[in-house]
Amino acid sequence: MAKKKRVNVNIRFNLLSLIAYLAGAVLLITLFRLQVIEGLDYREKSNTRLAKEVTIEPTRGNILDRTGNVYATTDMRYKLELYKTNISDEELNKTALTIIDVLEKRGETYNSTLPIDVNQMKYRFLEGEDLQKWKKKNKIPLEASAEEAFNILKKNYKIQDDNNDNVRKILEIRDLIDRGEYSENNALKLCDVKNKDTIIELEEKSSKISGLNIVSNPIRKYLKGTEASHVVGYTSRINENDYNKNKEKGYKNTDIIGQTGIERTFEKLLKGERGKKLVEFNVNGSVTGETTLKEATGGANIVLTIDSKLQEVTENALKKVILKMKNGGFGKKYDPKGASTVVMNVKTGEILAMASYPDFDPSSFVGGISSEDWKKYNTSLKPLLNRSIQEIYPPASTFKMVTSIASLNEGKTNTSEYINDRGEYPRAHRPKCWIYSLYGHGHGRLNIIGALKNSCNYFFYEMGERLGIDKIAEYARYLGLGPKTGIELAGESEGVVASNETAKKRGEQFTEGGLLSAAIGQSYNSFTPLQMAKYISTLVNGGISVKPTIVKSVVNSNGTRMSKEEIEKVVNLVTGYKEEKQEKKEFKQEDVNTVLEGMRSVTGDRGGTAYSVFKDFKIEVGGKTGSAEAGSYTNGVFVGFAPFKNPEIAIVTIIENGEVGFHTAEVVRDIMIEYFGMNVTHIRENMTTTKEGEYII
Repeated sequence: MAKKKRVNVNIRFNLLSLIAYLAGAVLLITLFRLQVIEGLDYREKSNTRLAKEVTIEPTRGNILDRTGNVYATTDMRYKLELYKTNISDEELNKTALTIIDVLEKRGETYNSTLPIDVNQMKYRFLEGEDLQKWKKKNKIPLEASAEEAFNILKKNYKIQDDNNDNVRKILEIRDLIDRGEYSENNALKLCDVKNKDTIIELEEKSSKISGLNIVSNPIRKYLKGTEASHVVGYTSRINENDYNKNKEKGYKNTDIIGQTGIERTFEKLLKGERGKKLVEFNVNGSVTGETTLKEATGGANIVLTIDSKLQEVTENALKKVILKMKNGGFGKKYDPKGASTVVMNVKTGEILAMASYPDFDPSSFVGGISSEDWKKYNTSLKPLLNRSIQEIYPPASTFKMVTSIASLNEGKTNTSEYINDRGEYPRAHRPKCWIYSLYGHGHGRLNIIGALKNSCNYFFYEMGERLGIDKIAEYARYLGLGPKTGIELAGESEGVVASNETAKKRGEQFTEGGLLSAAIGQSYNSFTPLQMAKYISTLVNGGISVKPTIVKSVVNSNGTRMSKEEIEKVVNLVTGYKEEKQEKKEFKQEDVNTVLEGMRSVTGDRGGTAYSVFKDFKIEVGGKTGSAEAGSYTNGVFVGFAPFKNPEIAIVTIIENGEVGFHTAEVVRDIMIEYFGMNVTHIRENMTTTKEGEYII
């Protein structure tokens, strides 16, 4: 029995030994195959295959008008990226030369940072670069000339080519690499490609190019040219200042960023969120595969309050009057320097049109602006300036409604009081009414309505004396003149209200003469056209203020809409706007009606300073003309609203060096024709009908 048990144990032991032997043999054979037979192949793959995590660019959000017409959208193009691979300086220089040769041959615009221009053996430094900083970074003596700097770079980068144009092409890439995020894990953006033939040629030459990746790339596209350009704004490559502020938020120094307008204010929302993908390269640096790790999230769409049709009409009306001025259509030739028009819904504060002249084409900045366009946009005419919110202008006689409502509300006058304008006011420096300066006599007896109709300076000098400067300033600010409005556009300027405080800040003392000037819209008084539109809206609303807005809604990529409070938070963070709290004033409706009746008489009664423009108009309009001295020339100003009995819109137009206010009233008339859908034949004014109309104050 014991012997039988020993036999069974031996059998089991031998069986286990055999299994262990066979398993060991299989393992040895596998190891031999992996290490000896296939080892070289695996080692080569491990040394040459590289997987890199890279970003996926999101689609930038659209900018649309209130009816869905698109101002700015995204077009899919190709983008060239360069990744760092294990190659020598010589190979990198060959790669750079091949890339630039193809790009320049195909007329592509690439990111250029090299501050040296070489033309027929002439070397010069380009403007706009901090050369001292650049020289220090590149270990170039600060006193080095452009040619010396060029040769130092050539030596530092081990460039053997003797052709200066080829050297310049190589340096374009090498300088961009030194400034950019060029590494094994970060791609350096070279350019956006417009021509598909460029891609085909680069792919054909891929064996000579190491680390080049061609990817689909969303690029900004502006569909309406110069229309609403100051509102929409433009995008361009991020500058050093913006990059330093935003690099911790994930921005790269080759990113495209909003620079002005809505593009700037809503950059954070328009941009979207980057995604991630894994890109594999072979030994030649060519892409062999991609895996998406995280999808990119598109940016939000910004819907404006602007009506694109009304915007077009507004811009055309402004340009038409400017051309008429230049051609002598108003009896003599003028030289307008710039202009602005704002159309505002008086009930909601929505901006229906905002024009600034001269304008620009945002498309000029896509892919990098040319030196010709940059020079064109950087002139004394300042076409990039949004005059509607960034320029401040003396309001001249359009300010007289401030003095009017203040005088009535403070009990300083009433409709029954008539003041006799003798021409020369007997106080301070004895200023003269404009009509006395021209004809040697005053307006005679006028009440407040007649004073507005005839723009009588004498009457408002007296109101200024009765009110005092700080009371006038108080009403001006309450009506919206001076403080920023909080519009959703970066760069809004604050106006200047004439007051004792303003004089004190300037180290001056307010005089009685200054008071008289301030009462008729002169002295320190200067406001943006947008502030003036808010002023007229507040006035026709009986003292109830509405906040100007140019954004109707913000729609996220998932279809949800941001609340008004969320939008304001984003805007205020960018613009730094803080609302100025003011004590509410109660206006008597009869006083408001008195002032508005004065404005109606300006356009609707014979002898009114804008009567010749609106005499055949189909609806009643309230308005006020102004001629504002601004340095060496005089601006033409007109403010208006319609319909008179139930106001819907307020319009402000200012033409620099336009001289007289009723000229600018033509702009307002044409806009109202479009807004109210009126079929009105163009009125050709008789320039000799009303003498006062020739010299509007």
